[in-house]
Amino acid sequence: MNKLIIVLFISVLSINVYSQEEPETQKSNIQTYTPSKLLQKGQWDIKFFNSVYTQTKRTDDGGSSVSIPRETFFTNTTEIYTGISKNSRINIGFIFQVRSNTFNGAKTLDVFKFENDLVNSRSGLTTLAPSIRVQPFKSIPTFSFTSSIYFPVFKDEGFVGENNDPAYLDKRSTFWETKFFYDNTFGGGKWQIFTEADFGFNFGEKSVDADFNTSNVTERFANNSLFLPLSAFLSYFPSSKSTIFVNGQQAFLIDLGNNFEQNYTQLGFGGKYQITKVLNIEASYGKFVRGNNFQGLGETFSLGLRALF
Repeated sequence: MNKLIIVLFISVLSINVYSQEEPETQKSNIQTYTPSKLLQKGQWDIKFFNSVYTQTKRTDDGGSSVSIPRETFFTNTTEIYTGISKNSRINIGFIFQVRSNTFNGAKTLDVFKFENDLVNSRSGLTTLAPSIRVQPFKSIPTFSFTSSIYFPVFKDEGFVGENNDPAYLDKRSTFWETKFFYDNTFGGGKWQIFTEADFGFNFGEKSVDADFNTSNVTERFANNSLFLPLSAFLSYFPSSKSTIFVNGQQAFLIDLGNNFEQNYTQLGFGGKYQITKVLNIEASYGKFVRGNNFQGLGETFSLGLRALF
């Protein structure tokens, strides 16, 4: 994992060294189209984001760290949005997610085998979500929100006749999430602060009501709960085509009837580079530095591509 961190850091530095050699003529998409900024009518935004989270430690039922066999979770999230209003204040879109998970000490890169033996691995298309983005106040162009409803589309697995769950794939709940975005650029356009507050409601039956013989009970851990992550990003633009950033997140899973709560703190860094007028690339690293109640204490490696046209 340390080697991956070094490679990611060198890549970010290389991107910025190269970008400083490029002539700067106008703002790039990474400066203009932050998550707070909506698309013009007829414009399209396609984002292909991949992350690998791996852990060998988690908390116990309190906040103490305990060692566990390695578990790794790969997630691909594809987002497609288009502008539909003349005043660039309403966008509609669609999101889908593909996951691959490995357990019981499997190597990190084994997640890319996309196996599905129900004991040491699970994989598949997990969620589909219609989505809408809105800029509610014309006087505050850098404030917007995105609201999405995620529907689980994967098969509910269970070991018939055994009081045991198969390997975890994703949350077994309909998830309504609304994200609020705000950013502010300062320092002559060289610096930007971006903030995000999410409100996510997990619906579905309680874990105690699920049938152990036909259902994966662990996939219902978040049902009947509110997920509330609060995030902040500080970005620096060495050039119009590149940015580096540091970020922090504090998140809470608040019980609304399923008798389960969690919270965690995550810190990270990353960078973005505008490859062409249409395409940009993003790489980032995140580390869970604390948590409570069976919260993983691992690290996340992410790579994303975004096309704006």
